[in-house]
Amino acid sequence: MASQDWLEKDFYKVLGVSKDVSDAELKKTYRKLARQYHPDSNPGDAKAEARFKEISEANAVLSDPETRREYDQVRAMGMGAPRFTAGGQGQAGGFEDIFGGMFTGAGAPGGARGGYQSADFGDLFGGLFGGGAPAGGFGGGGFRGGPSKGRDVTATTTLDFESAINGDTVRLQGVGGKPMTVRIPAGVSDGQKIRLKGKGEPSPDGGPAGDLTLTVTVKKHPVFTREGNNLRVDVPVTFIEAVEGATIEVPTLGGEPVKLRVAPGTPSGRVLRVKGRGVTAGGASGDLLATVQVVVPGRLTPDAAKAVKALAKALPDENPRDELLAKARKA
Repeated sequence: MASQDWLEKDFYKVLGVSKDVSDAELKKTYRKLARQYHPDSNPGDAKAEARFKEISEANAVLSDPETRREYDQVRAMGMGAPRFTAGGQGQAGGFEDIFGGMFTGAGAPGGARGGYQSADFGDLFGGLFGGGAPAGGFGGGGFRGGPSKGRDVTATTTLDFESAINGDTVRLQGVGGKPMTVRIPAGVSDGQKIRLKGKGEPSPDGGPAGDLTLTVTVKKHPVFTREGNNLRVDVPVTFIEAVEGATIEVPTLGGEPVKLRVAPGTPSGRVLRVKGRGVTAGGASGDLLATVQVVVPGRLTPDAAKAVKALAKALPDENPRDELLAKARKA
């Protein structure tokens, strides 16, 4: 994630924790929120799904000590400051907000209330401009500085559905056209960003290389869809199988089909669960959720048509929509 995004997102506020929250308390809070807003607990709720993604993004940054430290530094330095592009080109305006905390005066050098406090401007500008401050400071002005960090870069890659679930190794064209090999972890989701430290542009003056942020696009599967760590598949069953019950085969991703029992009287839309046959990511495994779809015959033989009529006469005379209509009238 770019530093500019971090300036606009308060991940502590997203999780509802203080900035000095412990690792244990952070993990406990995240798990509670993840259970509350997980798509499995809120089927069809777009707001809950968006909240779940927001929570997951915040946890991904704050749960990693190094990333959390960098995030805190960016937030502490950049609140109220002007935004900069990845190449280090500053936009006009807003410098008073940065310098305000560094001088005893009114927020600018030589302000109405006096002199300077000591500050390491090499570190300040190294962070703001992606390491673009010259080694040794600003043109002999006395500011201290060190080797600058190389510029961060971005890239994209596209994976098929199964490769994203199982993990894969992709070959990219790196900085300067040099090929590089990147390992994509199992369970990566569509649109997920992977940060590769030190894979960006080299430093111009011997400092550390920049980072590469890789955005992954995942192709759709003709049969399966992903919902969190669960996989979903629609499974057709005949009318007779739904009425009388049956044992059916259900496909799995990249494996042999599994057999599931359809209970007598199973309606269309009922979900059958296969534990542990979903996506494994972050140390947790999801399930395979098979949704039953009752298939009505498109054409009947004369004998079959007679049998259906006989069945209709034998069944109770009831309207399955009575309850639906009653609820609609009361609403």
